[in-house]
Amino acid sequence: MACILNIETSTNVCSVAVVEEGHVIWNEEDHTGPNHAVTLGVFVDQALSFIDNSGLQLEAVAVSSGPGSYTGLRIGVSMAKGTCYGRDARLIAIPTLEAMCVPLLLGEKVPEDALLCPMLDARRMEVYAQVFDRRLNSIRDIQADIIDENSYKEILDEKPVYFFGPGATKCQSVITHPNAHFIDGIEPLACDMAPLATKRFYKGQFENVAYFVPFYLKEFQATLPKKLI
Repeated sequence: MACILNIETSTNVCSVAVVEEGHVIWNEEDHTGPNHAVTLGVFVDQALSFIDNSGLQLEAVAVSSGPGSYTGLRIGVSMAKGTCYGRDARLIAIPTLEAMCVPLLLGEKVPEDALLCPMLDARRMEVYAQVFDRRLNSIRDIQADIIDENSYKEILDEKPVYFFGPGATKCQSVITHPNAHFIDGIEPLACDMAPLATKRFYKGQFENVAYFVPFYLKEFQATLPKKLI
């Protein structure tokens, strides 16, 4: 049975969950942050103690890979790597925006033809956003979007689009297309990574623990000579 430790630190919220066969069996969240440097280590220690006391074997660590807070992602990925090395576990990367779609798909009645657009706040009227269909196929890759009244017009003219996440609130008064729907209360959480982490585990989609970097370093890493990677 797959026992996976999930770590999410891409925003001000710090959360850790233990997942067994896709089911969350332990979960802690801190919404008072950003306190990742203090809170994450405590949560991970508690989670590992729970795993040991339950007679489980940690198989993998899943970490939110971004986009999101540079500092938060760096702390989360560092903790995930250290845990993998210490426990001889595999590393799984979960894109933050993809994980944010999980609670919407599980909790809202979304039309079959609808598109999902999770948003993370960047600065001013800028957001990190990606567009998915209901099967979590990426329709448009991650971009840093400057929001105005014409944002996403091409896809809004064709289908209903559900906007949600920490970056969506400031867009609600700007994107007024009749096909635009806004859902409140969704943020990146470790517990929502559960089905995605379990799926990647059984498909063997693991990262190289030594060389994995979060989203904001991917482009920099791509410019390095291969012999340095």
